[in-house]
Amino acid sequence: MKTISILKNTVQEYAWGSHTAISDLLGKPSPSDNPQAELWAGAHPKSPSLIKYGDKWISLAELIEKHPEEILGKAVAERFDNRLPYLFKVLAAAKPLSVQAHPSQKQAKHGFERENRLNVPLKAPDRNYKDDNHKPECICALTRFWALNGFRKISDIIPLLEKIGLEKEFDDLLKEPDSRGLKRFFHSIMTMDDDRKKEVIGNAVINAKIYSKEDTAFEWMIRVYNEYPADIGVLSPIFLNLICLEPGQAMFLPSGELHAYLDGVGIEVMANSDNVLRGGLTPKHIDVHELLKVVNFEERDINILSPRKISDYESVYATLADEFVLSVISVRKDMTDANFLNKSVEILLCIDGSATIRDLDENHTIPINKGTSVIVPASVDKYHIKGNATFYKASVPFKSPQ
Repeated sequence: MKTISILKNTVQEYAWGSHTAISDLLGKPSPSDNPQAELWAGAHPKSPSLIKYGDKWISLAELIEKHPEEILGKAVAERFDNRLPYLFKVLAAAKPLSVQAHPSQKQAKHGFERENRLNVPLKAPDRNYKDDNHKPECICALTRFWALNGFRKISDIIPLLEKIGLEKEFDDLLKEPDSRGLKRFFHSIMTMDDDRKKEVIGNAVINAKIYSKEDTAFEWMIRVYNEYPADIGVLSPIFLNLICLEPGQAMFLPSGELHAYLDGVGIEVMANSDNVLRGGLTPKHIDVHELLKVVNFEERDINILSPRKISDYESVYATLADEFVLSVISVRKDMTDANFLNKSVEILLCIDGSATIRDLDENHTIPINKGTSVIVPASVDKYHIKGNATFYKASVPFKSPQ
């Protein structure tokens, strides 16, 4: 594969998804019959994109297996075992997603091998590790986007807990206001018996309604309670950082950070993994013991990312990820020099407008409309985009040879 090609991507239908956001992006009938939560562009074995090869559409994962160096480039193929290292998504949350964390590379490898030895089926509902990879991720807002990310400062958590009347469970946190106390507190609420949990949630929501005009955290407690009235994750907005990203803003989530996406549409890029350890706001399997091993219990401030301009038409979101770089490309008809040098394998998704993308080596041109995505293999050295359009681009960080 030596030229730019269009991708056909899979839409994941989860209960928390939107009936309009993804169908509108793709120009499909809207509202959709079922909630559409995520559009996946990439080569994850669960739902790989399809690519035209000869006269038929085949899995991108299969094509990479046939031609790893042409598509990934020699350096990326060697670094990531002939696998596309990232997964690119559109995420559309009409309801809160589960509170969750992702394992580190070492934890994912050991957990995946352990569950394989125990013969836990890959699709079993109680399986924790779906692959052997970690999952750092970056989410960039297309609409106003609400999320929870990492533990608040303990000095901020305590007065919020006092207001909702949760005094018994945070005694350890008062005595030991550090990561060990946070871990004990989190363990205590995750292992409550059903009677105590019902009492705590009921009292917390009553008190949250009193203070809902004072702090948005209480307002979000009520909103998640309306979706998950018997779930202890209702308390999450009190002890996790509540974030509102404006369109164009992003945030990076390293492995181990407890988080949840609450509402909004965003572009997400992550290491190529589907490993999730859940901790609330879900009817799915929760393994408290495994979750406690994965979560980072350090309080933290959140760094909101704005794109850094690297040319007249491209801006980059800087993160610590080795697997991916997220950037945004905006072109206008009056631009004459929207040329791009390709240093790795890239996937571009048009979110607005229309344009053409031309492989300057092969003199091959593809028309692009809103919702279209293409892959630029490493064998393509340079390309040109012309039109009025906005793209998000996933690529692999370039590392100079040693």
